[in-house]
Amino acid sequence: MMSTLPDSVDETGQLLRDGRYVADRSLATALYLSLSLGRPLFLEGEAGVGKTEIAKVLSLQLKRPLVRLQCYEGLDVASSVYEWNYARQMVEIRLAEVTGTGDKEKLSSDLFSEKFLVKRPILHALDKTPEGPPILLIDELDRTDEPFEAFLLEVLSDFQVTIPELGTIKAQEPPLVIITSNRTREIHDAIKRRCFYYWVDYPDTERELEILSFKAPDMPQKLSTQIVAFVQTLRDMDLFKLPGVAETIDWAHALVQLDHLTLSPDVINDTLGTLLKYQDDIARIKGSEAARILDEVNAALQVGQRSG
Repeated sequence: MMSTLPDSVDETGQLLRDGRYVADRSLATALYLSLSLGRPLFLEGEAGVGKTEIAKVLSLQLKRPLVRLQCYEGLDVASSVYEWNYARQMVEIRLAEVTGTGDKEKLSSDLFSEKFLVKRPILHALDKTPEGPPILLIDELDRTDEPFEAFLLEVLSDFQVTIPELGTIKAQEPPLVIITSNRTREIHDAIKRRCFYYWVDYPDTERELEILSFKAPDMPQKLSTQIVAFVQTLRDMDLFKLPGVAETIDWAHALVQLDHLTLSPDVINDTLGTLLKYQDDIARIKGSEAARILDEVNAALQVGQRSG
């Protein structure tokens, strides 16, 4: 049985929190408006800040199926919407030739019926399901080409797809659409105009600590505080790829797995690969720089404890 949509911004925030997603009020507001007004939500931000996770949490909390379209360069209609089962069509043609049954017009009509249609994510998202309209996640739209964006306009405007051989297929109930972008390129304004927009930024210290309390509940408080302070410092540096929330969580899990109770220069050097994903960044931080940052972090935490 599906859950009903939240009736307020507060209920939306609580729905996310129940799914162990810590959102600020502005994000809860954007999501509430998207759900209540039936408009797609366009989430933009750096990789690893939790954009995709929102769709997953919605699917879990609303008990709706999640239909995910992972975007990539060269994505086309055959991979994202539908294609015909050519192998099965050829078998049907051969059978008709061998048995000599059926006329050509009927065979041609049958070959392009729904039983030979292979549905891809977007067409699946237009189907009616017992659980209610699904969550359609169009992930990393910025990886696709502009022609695919143009095709999406029909889907996002009218929640329908036109198949030349069958006609127009329209959703009885529109899916709940979440679009994400890492902003490797600009998405066309025509797409954004059809959506509510929200920039998902890196969390502040307080919110990241709360995220860790959900995602790594067994972690010692001192270690959590050190981790978040260290990561927050790195995000102020000119690195090739700043660590996202996903990397913070991965680092926390790695340190718990290794039974570390506190950060030290050696611990940081041994586990930097779970936090930073480019060798140039690792080489820059590893060693004396890691020790310097940790000293600053520990000094700031001690000052905070005394003032608290």
